[in-house]
Amino acid sequence: MKKIYAAVSPDVSRREIENRNRSRLIAAEGMVLLENNGILPLKLKEAKIALFGNGARHTVSGGTGSGEVNAREVSSVEQGLEHAGAVITTKAWLDRYDAAAVQKKEAYKEKMQQKYADSPELAFWAMFAHRNPLTIPTEENDFSKADQDIAIYVLARNSGEGADRRNEPGDYQLHQEEKEFLTTLCSHYSHVIVVLNIGGVIDTSFFHELSNISAVVLMGQAGSSGGDALADVLSGKVNPCGHLAATWAKEYEDYPNADTFGYRNGNRDDEYYTEGIYVGYRWFDSFGKVPAYPFGYGKSYTTFWVETKDILLKNSEIVLNVQVTNAGKEYSGREVVQIYISEPDGRLEKPYQELAAYAKTKCLQPGESENMTISFPVSRMASYDEKQEAWIWEKGSYIIRVGEHSRATKVTGVIHLEKECIYQKLEKLLPLDCEMECIHGDKTLFYSYPEEEKEIKNAPDLFVESFLTKKKNDNCLEKQIKKSEQVPDKKTEIQASQIYRMEDVLSGKCSLYDLVQQLTKEELTALCVGTARGGEEETSTIGAASRACPGAAGETTSSLIKSRNIHNIILADGPAGLRLSPIFTVDDGQNVTWQKPALGNDFMDIFMKQDNRPLKEKEVTYYQYCTGIPTATLLAQTWDKEALYEAGDIVGSEMKEFGIMLWLAPGMNIQRNPLCGRNFEYYSEDPLISGICAAAETQGVQSHPGAGTTIKHFACNNLEDNRAYNNSHVTERTLREIYLKGFEIAIRKAQPLALMSSYNMLNGIHTANSVDLLTKAARQEWGFEGLIMTDWGTTAEPKPDLEGRMPLYGPSNAAACIKAGNDLLMPGSKEDVEEILASVDAEEGTVKYPITLEELRGCAERILRIIAKSNTYTEES
Repeated sequence: MKKIYAAVSPDVSRREIENRNRSRLIAAEGMVLLENNGILPLKLKEAKIALFGNGARHTVSGGTGSGEVNAREVSSVEQGLEHAGAVITTKAWLDRYDAAAVQKKEAYKEKMQQKYADSPELAFWAMFAHRNPLTIPTEENDFSKADQDIAIYVLARNSGEGADRRNEPGDYQLHQEEKEFLTTLCSHYSHVIVVLNIGGVIDTSFFHELSNISAVVLMGQAGSSGGDALADVLSGKVNPCGHLAATWAKEYEDYPNADTFGYRNGNRDDEYYTEGIYVGYRWFDSFGKVPAYPFGYGKSYTTFWVETKDILLKNSEIVLNVQVTNAGKEYSGREVVQIYISEPDGRLEKPYQELAAYAKTKCLQPGESENMTISFPVSRMASYDEKQEAWIWEKGSYIIRVGEHSRATKVTGVIHLEKECIYQKLEKLLPLDCEMECIHGDKTLFYSYPEEEKEIKNAPDLFVESFLTKKKNDNCLEKQIKKSEQVPDKKTEIQASQIYRMEDVLSGKCSLYDLVQQLTKEELTALCVGTARGGEEETSTIGAASRACPGAAGETTSSLIKSRNIHNIILADGPAGLRLSPIFTVDDGQNVTWQKPALGNDFMDIFMKQDNRPLKEKEVTYYQYCTGIPTATLLAQTWDKEALYEAGDIVGSEMKEFGIMLWLAPGMNIQRNPLCGRNFEYYSEDPLISGICAAAETQGVQSHPGAGTTIKHFACNNLEDNRAYNNSHVTERTLREIYLKGFEIAIRKAQPLALMSSYNMLNGIHTANSVDLLTKAARQEWGFEGLIMTDWGTTAEPKPDLEGRMPLYGPSNAAACIKAGNDLLMPGSKEDVEEILASVDAEEGTVKYPITLEELRGCAERILRIIAKSNTYTEES
């Protein structure tokens, strides 16, 4: 009988309370104060506050699709303010907004039921199109004066997987109705505070047109305790210390790919990364673009002084001693110190500057100082030279800058390299499949400031002939194979009469290799294909294809439990916390008889029937309420590795509780363009932050033995429209310096248990089928030791999208996944099984992608290596 990990009590558990409180602290650390004329912080206790906006009561905790988490409750902004002691004076307006939201949802529900009643797959994606009203009309009675003559307006936006955002009113832009509403508020209140309950960048230019807008706070999508965390920031209980992890443009057209991103140029099939390395602040700083809010920006209720005391080169590292002082007299707080490098132009052009390191102070009392030692390896100063197929340092001057954000730094040192050096020689990867010319920089457009030249002249100089000895390009794949798992000597024979089981491997009686050698190709294929394939293994709802844990995204086969004691891996979605069915019932045979879908309340209300029947005899109800942590972008805005570790620890503890082994997160694609519908799931436009955040969050999760992360989507899943059949064209330098770098950092620092390939093609080859990407880069260059899996349904034949369009390119191939080292096909299909079995040791020309039995065994062995670490082994073993 399989073990059920869920709770039988409907009561709020101690774990839920503790994790909500932990999430609240993290969320407050990542909220960013964009504007403040002194109105903040507020005294909320018993204050009368006028509260408006579509996010006031319907606060967005996380994005749609896999971004949803079924927490027991989410604190809204209204609730957070009331918990802090405020009295909300606009209940009548909020009630009318509720009624309007219900009415709009009912109309949408009727439309969807008529259009998609017989097509649950399309219904799944269509449900994300539902949005609450942007606003509703006001009445004169709504504007009763608050004690402090202050109104708070909560502007909400949401997006999710499967669709990109639009540069249109009501999405990236403010709608005219929103502008008129804010104008009306400013005519009634001396001070209007705008709270941005959003997952991505929006156009903020209108806020500067109204003088009564006294503060703008980026709340983000803050998880289960978002409303309470916001109240902590507004009241000054927490001094805002978040800093932006992406550049906010003054207008959308300032982004380098504004007109060519995704659907914008009419071509959804091919994406040309012609901006090359000039992504985010690298573009704005290098091409004369003035941002609305620069990368790394964030205000505080106090003032900090940052002074570099010393800089030196030590053991192939740049080491800086920096003193940070809270120069204010009233509020304690934390500051982020950011270090940037400006590299010399040579054969390879460089951006104006690149982030090299960062650190966050402790909470400093007024007048208190902290001396910080911040270091980074000189390898971060290298650039990739495609002609030499190597990371190199070009000779010249490397300028070190230190400050509070990308447009507020001072030159603190200059390192002069006397000759070009090669750091690491590599093999060419992922060659372009087309002719493509990237944008070229122009140093005359570089950002500058009046004191810059004087600072460079007066900065300490360090002269070096070379940084370090050339790094050898070791084959990391060989190092990861343990001695006990290597191919045995020819004299050693596996006993044919002995049937090996997983406990034999765990006890050391046999090696994992021995066990794998005994498995038939049918058993090996069963291991390598997820269970959503009919027959013995059933097909379930998209993104919730697990029988063992209702609502989990999928699982590996359980068909080998009896014969080999090889247990299944359960995988759960939810980049902002586990997404599981919050309630389900089982019969006395432990079969699930009903479950509340994990796909969110909209899907439940529109397409599924509620279970209103009484429980049958011997049926038991179980509960799986999880904690919503802040979305990845908000986590990155903390600039705090400890906060990321804490978030991972929250998720890891709940994985342990519910028997989940692999969390299908974190997402760490680069925020290349603000219209990507899934940017909230990704950390930053910068690969260094992305890699450091993913490593810290992974370490938090994997501090719980047997629980692991699945970093995704590898690689260049930087848009959502036609994401499964899009061909991304990217130069190798751009890939290595921008889009692969974060994955490399996370793997080298934290060794996540799993890695997920993306849907898209990369330079003409599906990432799921790419030997260069999965084997050469991840395993051989970076030493990745875990399993690699596909994204869900990557081998599925394309269907028309919601607008009836068919994509140009087809799907990936199941056998080619195995050949590339993509170990696990998820969620699996009968066709995947048949394709692999037909391709094993097939004669040339009889199948599209012949694979060897040893290639299949290699994939199975990597899966079994992870299963051996599982925390889900039970007494039935």
